[in-house]
Amino acid sequence: MATRPPQKKLFSRKKVCRFCADKIETIDYKDYKTLRSCVTERGKIIPRRILGTCATHQRQLCSAVKRARHIALLPYSGTVQS
Repeated sequence: MATRPPQKKLFSRKKVCRFCADKIETIDYKDYKTLRSCVTERGKIIPRRILGTCATHQRQLCSAVKRARHIALLPYSGTVQS
């Protein structure tokens, strides 16, 4: 049997909640510039494990994005390409 060379250990840094670091208490739905960075170009909300937000702020983020979509500050889907 062939032996494999030892693999390098991958070091992944713990993600820090951006809202906790900036000491933001609540996420406002009217701040669409902040919300746009938490949504993909297809219009999906980025999950917590990828974005690195804490559970409290992720729940606030989801409801803020949904409210912003409802009053047309954010699109429900991505941009239409022709």
